Amino acid sequence: MSKWLQRVAYGALSSHRLDDETGERFLTGFDWEGLLTFLSRRSDDILELTLDHLVVVLISLAFAMVIGIGLGILVRGRRFARSVVLTASAVAITIPSLALLALLSPVLGLGWLPTVVALVFYSLLPIVRNTVVGLREVPLPVLEAARGVGMGPVRVLFTIQLPVAWPVILTGVRVAAQLTVGIAAIAAYVAGPGLGEYIFKGLSSLGSKNALNYALTGTVVVIILALVLDGIFVLIARYTTSRGLRA
Repeated sequence: MSKWLQRVAYGALSSHRLDDETGERFLTGFDWEGLLTFLSRRSDDILELTLDHLVVVLISLAFAMVIGIGLGILVRGRRFARSVVLTASAVAITIPSLALLALLSPVLGLGWLPTVVALVFYSLLPIVRNTVVGLREVPLPVLEAARGVGMGPVRVLFTIQLPVAWPVILTGVRVAAQLTVGIAAIAAYVAGPGLGEYIFKGLSSLGSKNALNYALTGTVVVIILALVLDGIFVLIARYTTSRGLRA
């Protein structure tokens, strides 16, 4: 294999060293010591970006839950409205995130606002869909029994339907959380908060000493954050779901 092909195949995971005789660069092993030095020197910065990433995800999820669950409740019994909302949400999620952020930035500016709007936008489909599915799967005899003892529609919703549908709804929120963690990194394109700053900095400075360290650090911490959030939602589901509904 030629040296040019070696650079293409292994350049992303290797550092380069200058040959004393030929003056050409050739591939060496990954500089783990350099990565550890990079992490130790920028630990405060990494922690701050991680917290910003987490905060923007949680804020977006909170708004998405209010809007998504509210929409699901409103359209659950209306066939046409339900179809329109679910179809619109499904189409919306196919819009490339970079394109959406580019459209939002002239209107909303840069930073937190376009990031939160974009993340809420992409979170709606799994939350709305799972809310509708969960509410419609409540057994009809249970609803009839509740109405038979004099419960009104609002009381039935909050004491019967939502508690029974909660595990399904929370699954939708978990999916939305994974989406937002990943898309929040792309929001660095519009100066959004979070770890995307490191990823974009690494990609924009390829060939420099710390380019790979920036990109690798941002990517790995995003993955870890997604796993931690998913674990937290598993615990929330375990302790907020009634024992009779646990699988």
